[in-house]
Amino acid sequence: MKSVLFSRFFILLPWILIVIIMLDVDTRRPAPPLTPRPHFSPYAAAGRGAARVPLPRRVSPGRHAEQRNESRPRAEPEPPLPTIYAITPTYSRPVQKAELTRLANTFRQVARLHWILVEDAAARSELVSRFLARAGLPSTHLHVPTPRRYKRPGLPRATEQRNAGLAWLRQTHQQQRSQPGVLFFADDDNTYSLELFQEMRTTRKVSVWPVGLVGGRRYERPLVENGKVVGWYTGWRADRPFAIDMAGFAVSLQVILSNPKAVFTRRGSQPGMQESDFLKQITTVEELEPKASNCTKVLVWHTRTEKVNLANEPKYLVDTVKIEV
Repeated sequence: MKSVLFSRFFILLPWILIVIIMLDVDTRRPAPPLTPRPHFSPYAAAGRGAARVPLPRRVSPGRHAEQRNESRPRAEPEPPLPTIYAITPTYSRPVQKAELTRLANTFRQVARLHWILVEDAAARSELVSRFLARAGLPSTHLHVPTPRRYKRPGLPRATEQRNAGLAWLRQTHQQQRSQPGVLFFADDDNTYSLELFQEMRTTRKVSVWPVGLVGGRRYERPLVENGKVVGWYTGWRADRPFAIDMAGFAVSLQVILSNPKAVFTRRGSQPGMQESDFLKQITTVEELEPKASNCTKVLVWHTRTEKVNLANEPKYLVDTVKIEV
C-alpha cells in the first residue's frame, strides 16, 4: 500500500514543482499601470553631450496668436465686379409685356446688373410697374414722353428715353466716380446671349462687337486688324463714322461721368446716325475695344417681333374677366 502511495507521489511531484515555479515568476513581474499613457522625453535619443531639445510651449489665443497670423501673407481682396447698367426704352403696344418678360428672363441670369427701364409716357403705367415689382431684378423705373412732332415715320426713336437713363446715371453716381460700371443700351426687341455680358464687363472705355440680323444682312460687324477696328462690314451707309447698331457697343461708366454733355440729339441727326453722333462725343475709332473674338462672333440679334394680328379682337370688352397681356 505504501509503495503505491510513494509511486504516485513521485509522479505528481515534478508537476507540482513546475506549477510553484511558474506562479513565483509571474508574481515577481511589475504590475502594469491602470491607465497607460504615452511617454514623451524631450531628450530621447539625445545621448551624452547632445543638445537638449526644449519642450514645445503652448500659445494661448491672444496677442501671440495674432502676431503669428500676421506673419503669414494675406490674400489680396478681389476687385469688385463692375455693374452693368442696361438702359431699355419701352412703349405701350400689344407685345410690350411679352418682350419685357423675355428680356427679364435673360437679365436674371446676369450677375450685378441694374435695369433702367424708361417708358415713353407722361406717367408710369400700371402694367410696367407691376411687371418690375414681380421681376425680382435691381431696377429703376423712369418715364418721359416723346413729343408728338417727333413721332413721325423716319425720325429717330427713343431719344428722350435714352437721355433720361443717362441723366439718372450721372445724377446717381456723381459722388461715386470710382465705382466700376458699364453702360449698355438694351432694346426690348433684341435677343441677347449671356456670353455678351461677360464680354462687355471688361470694357475700359468703349467696346464693340457684331450684331446679327440687322442692316438688311445676316450680320454687321467692325472689321479688325491687329486688335484695332479699321472699318465696318455693313449693308447700309458704310460711310458713317461708327457704322454700328445701338446693340453693338458698351461704354464705361467712368466715360459717361467724364463726358456729362454727351447725349443723343435730334437736331441735325438723321435716322440711323444717332449711334455715330453719340459715340463721336466720347471716343474715336482707334480707341474702340473689339470684343467677341475680335468681332467674329454674333452674341446679340436684332430680332423684331412680328406684328400682332388682332383682326378678330372685339371693339368692346366681351370677356367677363379682365386679363393683362
